[in-house]
Amino acid sequence: MTARAGTTAQELLRLGGVTVRFGTAGRPALDAVDLDVAAHEIVCVLGPSGSGKSTLLRVVAGLQQADAGTVLLEGREQSGVPAHRRGVGLMFQDHQLFPQRDVEGNVAFGLRMRRAARAERERTVAGLLDLVGLPGAQRRAVASLSGGEQQRVALARALAPRPRLLMLDEPLGQLDRGLRERLVVELRRLFRELGTTVLAVTHDQGEAFALADRVVVMQDGRIAQTGTPLEVWQRPATEFVARFLGFDNVVGATVQGEAAATPWGKVPVPDGTADGPCRLLVRPAGVRLTTAPEGLPCTVAARTFRGTHVALLLQPATGPQVEAACALRDAPEVGERVGIAFAARDVVVLEASEAAG
Repeated sequence: MTARAGTTAQELLRLGGVTVRFGTAGRPALDAVDLDVAAHEIVCVLGPSGSGKSTLLRVVAGLQQADAGTVLLEGREQSGVPAHRRGVGLMFQDHQLFPQRDVEGNVAFGLRMRRAARAERERTVAGLLDLVGLPGAQRRAVASLSGGEQQRVALARALAPRPRLLMLDEPLGQLDRGLRERLVVELRRLFRELGTTVLAVTHDQGEAFALADRVVVMQDGRIAQTGTPLEVWQRPATEFVARFLGFDNVVGATVQGEAAATPWGKVPVPDGTADGPCRLLVRPAGVRLTTAPEGLPCTVAARTFRGTHVALLLQPATGPQVEAACALRDAPEVGERVGIAFAARDVVVLEASEAAG
């Protein structure tokens, strides 16, 4: 993990060289992963299925033994410490509520395990249900709750023992998109209010970017990139990260001076870009429509309404298709001829597309 510039927050979690192998063949599920999480920080681990993100969470929780490396919580090595003694909270996408218990019985479960007094349990449960937007729901049956309400109860249950680290595994994965988008905003507000340190894993980039202070993108058991959501979105480090985020305008190029020779012709590059061959990303926001015949001539091959904008797929006479984004009122129709130009500020020179530890 790259150190965060300017941060003075106390480190709560540190993974050093954590490796997990399942069987003897193939690549490790985790390959010498280094990761730090500061107290009160919200970190989302993002990646496709099989990238190692859930294995990482299980190692921190004590549910999976590492073959190599160290896990430190507040500076203390966790090797040999069982899951129930690590002081961490876990919340899964299927909630795993106890159907035979009412809401209060579910939320108070961890407090009972700690033998908290009845008055403390009742006070804590009532306060948490207020925080998660379910005031007075103590006696409701789990079966009577909607999916979103069950998610809130599961969250309250995970928070009740006041874990030093809360870990979320695809916490909103079973909810519809509209509800996920509302709840992720509420979760960030709640974690900020409580000062909770969070390590979450998800495959949903929108969910990760809305929730996290810092995003960690994983590829084949290694960390491909880490940074703030804005840093990762605006400057993906590798072709893998760019394509995982949905950017397809990636081509081979040769930089010389202020521009790069590409299959689309000359494309301006940011100041200070080193000369030589590279892989180049042009973010759709950096593809500007011009009036034909100005710019690179293209035909509109497809257009897709995306709510806030229209995504255009443009076919030049030669070279691969180009994705552009424009306002609905400015979007040309399929089959129209347009010209395009490229903005250097949305051009990204990518590193070799191999995960970096």
